[in-house]
Amino acid sequence: MDGLKRQVITVHIGQAGVQMGNAVWNLYGMEHGIGRDGCLTTPAGPVNDACPAEHSTFYKETVAGKYIPRTVMVDLEPTVVDQIRSGPDRGLYHPDQLISGKEDAANNFARGYHTEGRSYLEQVLESIRLFAESSEGVQGFIVFHSMGGGTGSGLTSLVSESLRQDYAKKSNLEVLVYPAPKVSTAVVEPYNAMLVSHKTLDTTDCAFMVDNEAIYDISAGKLDVERPMYPNLNRIISQVVSSITASLRFPGTLNVDINEFQTNLVPFPRVHFPLLAYAPFATAQRSAHQRPPIVDLTAACFEPGNQLFKLDESEHAASKYIACCMLYRGDVVAKDINHAIRHIRETKGLEFVEWCPTGFKVGINCRPPVAAMSPDDELVGGGRAVCMMSNTTAIAGAWTRLCHKFDLMFRKRAFIHWYESEGMEKEDFILARENIEVLRHDYRELVPTPASIKTEFLVADKTSSAGFRGLAERSGRANFLQGDFEPPVISEI
Repeated sequence: MDGLKRQVITVHIGQAGVQMGNAVWNLYGMEHGIGRDGCLTTPAGPVNDACPAEHSTFYKETVAGKYIPRTVMVDLEPTVVDQIRSGPDRGLYHPDQLISGKEDAANNFARGYHTEGRSYLEQVLESIRLFAESSEGVQGFIVFHSMGGGTGSGLTSLVSESLRQDYAKKSNLEVLVYPAPKVSTAVVEPYNAMLVSHKTLDTTDCAFMVDNEAIYDISAGKLDVERPMYPNLNRIISQVVSSITASLRFPGTLNVDINEFQTNLVPFPRVHFPLLAYAPFATAQRSAHQRPPIVDLTAACFEPGNQLFKLDESEHAASKYIACCMLYRGDVVAKDINHAIRHIRETKGLEFVEWCPTGFKVGINCRPPVAAMSPDDELVGGGRAVCMMSNTTAIAGAWTRLCHKFDLMFRKRAFIHWYESEGMEKEDFILARENIEVLRHDYRELVPTPASIKTEFLVADKTSSAGFRGLAERSGRANFLQGDFEPPVISEI
């Protein structure tokens, strides 16, 4: 173990986070040659391996020679974690890595943040601390969670605040499941999503957003799965996450350190929500008969059907790119990539913001995606793949939709009593709504228009909610801040 790369600790919170984590670590194990018992499946490894795995970045080697993931999985409801404890992966994890409660957060942010979740916070932080102390040097953290659930929103907010306090100089990344535009698992999802977005906006450095509806369409439309279930969706997410972290785990040229994600994708601290796209999404049958050229793979990433987040065509059309990273892996050469990028620029008419003209950042990783995670895996990795991470103004449309759904319920104070009974107040909701309104303005000002320039003086302070308070008061909406709620006018961005 040469220890050239510093370590990354992952945290999986809530049902969605734990299930994503199980799929991700299954795939990591296949890529690193580590079995479900933590033992190397090929102990020596090929002598002439051109792309040797760096196990220590994501795995900890025990005295017995086994490898355990540098991860903590926690859910307030025991079912999902118990499935891992009794499943085929039980030999991979130490018991202290798997934390579960006795009753769930009932889709209530307040239960995850103020009551049930808070009682498990110290146990989670202690498990993280043990991994941090046994590391040669921690790069940062990657937190997996959903925004709509009670544990995924509330407990994640607690953990994120604690990580920022205890490891202030370490990067904190998130892979989060945003509430799908048309599909909802709980009526209070907009409340939970608004509150966790507010709480983590200043404690997270970069957050990759996906939604189940987009991944469902990929599974059904491109992978021919008749009735996609969560395991199908999580396998897709795991392949994309594997590509994102490939250069952290294998020799690569871009994003070889977790801090580079911020450097390459985040121009301002609050504007840190890149979207993901991947190609190819190929079944075993298609993969056996076709080998798409690099230019086709690159072009596919700009098609809505290959993106892991659902956006309206109008949002795409009016958007501009802030930054774009293309991560290629496998049998890829720089000459083909340069040709593909030129082709995309000429045919797609991509627009970047005027103040960030550098455009594309490209990375190549020599390790190809694995063929398949299991015999019944519908997504087959070929000899090459590409993952696109793009920070774009189009994401502002997602915040607009979230604000609209939040306003519809909060105007009537619907379901608020469930949150108040767990220790929250109406002012907490108002502050969260203000903060996300300022975030919408942050994105709007990245592409200034004559109208936005005229009203720019209204937004006083982008580092707090003061800007929205000024906007509310000067537009005659001070009653919004006094509790007599009248939502701000939502205009399309």
